[in-house]
Amino acid sequence: MSGHPHDNYPTRLERPADPIARIEPTVWGEGNDGPLSEHDLKTMAANGYLTRPQTLGQNWLRPMGDELARIGGLIDDEDPRIVRERQGGIRSVFEPHLFSDVIAEVIGLDTVLPVARQLLGSDVYLHQARVNLMPGFTGTGFYWHSDFETWHAEDGMPTMRAVSCSIALSENYPYNGSLMVMPGSHRTFFPCVGATPTRNHTSSLVRQEVGVPDQATLTAAANRHGVDQITGPPGGGLWFDCNIMHGSGSNITPFPRSNIFLVFNSVENKLCQPFAAAEPRPEYLAARTTEPFSVQSATA
Repeated sequence: MSGHPHDNYPTRLERPADPIARIEPTVWGEGNDGPLSEHDLKTMAANGYLTRPQTLGQNWLRPMGDELARIGGLIDDEDPRIVRERQGGIRSVFEPHLFSDVIAEVIGLDTVLPVARQLLGSDVYLHQARVNLMPGFTGTGFYWHSDFETWHAEDGMPTMRAVSCSIALSENYPYNGSLMVMPGSHRTFFPCVGATPTRNHTSSLVRQEVGVPDQATLTAAANRHGVDQITGPPGGGLWFDCNIMHGSGSNITPFPRSNIFLVFNSVENKLCQPFAAAEPRPEYLAARTTEPFSVQSATA
């Protein structure tokens, strides 16, 4: 992990600052670099997100459900990779590919890994992986935020050359906490106010209060970009840029919502010292091992 390059996206400031226009492209690869069409790439560049139905085929859904149940039986309350809701239920399981060979295999699928490489225009490594669980009645949402703001401030990610893939493992309805995004907001970085508390991740993974824009900024962004809600059946994939503004509401319905969340970072975008935190977050939240991910590493 190296020292600091120049900071193009200062955040966690003492006072409000103007939004910053994005410097980097959203799409780094071309149409002949992978499975995405030119239309797909243009959609991703314009909106900051792209839906890919049947990222997981129907034959994967039952094994994945069995794996989630199996992992639930292995839960150790002392394991920091297990994040619980304030009411006690499981919210997220980090590094699930280390718990499960099946999940590790998903990362190397032709519908996943080559897409990440194409969007980022390089070999990639897994910056972060988790299973998100939003149980019925008690699942709480994720407040509006840009992932890059946190990864930049607390992990030391220097540039916007990372992409997330969320794969639905249950039906995403408009009313059970499905993800919302502001299309086009990925082209603007919104600096946030407030210093990063020590070991902020121990509370922010349950409820993020630092590194989120104020309500006036969010209102202006929503008025400019609008809000799209991502719904659909199990197996569907959502690719979204590291800097897009997104969030989800709580789930007060009886219908649980779960997904696999994979973050791919370019091997050319290695982490340095955090830009706005005293120390980096743990490896299970922000990998500093940047060996290019491959099908072999997924199944080893």
